[in-house]
Amino acid sequence: MPNPSDPNERSATISVLVDNEAGVLARVIGLFSGRGYNIDSLTVAPVDAAGQRSRINVVTSGTSMVIEQIKAQLDRLVPVHRVADLTMDGPHVARELALVKVIGTGEQRVEAMRIADTFRARVVDTTLGSFVFELTGATEKIDAFIELMRDLGLAEVSRSGIAALSRGTNTI
Repeated sequence: MPNPSDPNERSATISVLVDNEAGVLARVIGLFSGRGYNIDSLTVAPVDAAGQRSRINVVTSGTSMVIEQIKAQLDRLVPVHRVADLTMDGPHVARELALVKVIGTGEQRVEAMRIADTFRARVVDTTLGSFVFELTGATEKIDAFIELMRDLGLAEVSRSGIAALSRGTNTI
């Protein structure tokens, strides 16, 4: 996430279209770690029927100059076909999935269900002492849900990372 003390920093969702082959993700990660860039979120999945290409979505932060540097360096990697900063290239849709386990009884349990209903979280597992909620949406929505669950018995969280695409007819 951007450093709140540096107003020049911004968050960027970078989408990278690559050949789906062994070692590609390691090269992308190596670029980030070798230069000291942080990765806030990372998702990878095949995107064509033949499984020959994959999309890597990376959420990172830095100054505009640093983000441009990251994009240029990614573009020079051999199996990379296209690189796009979805946060700057126009409107885009970004969503995340989270599984949130809450352990509690009595009034805490009832309140957790009320909040889950407000956030449109789905109960995917339940026992007498716990719930596992499934929640999709923007990162801010998931962060808010998790924060509200802290006082109600939040036990575990598993998050998918950002999946993102540009809106309309734009593609990368």
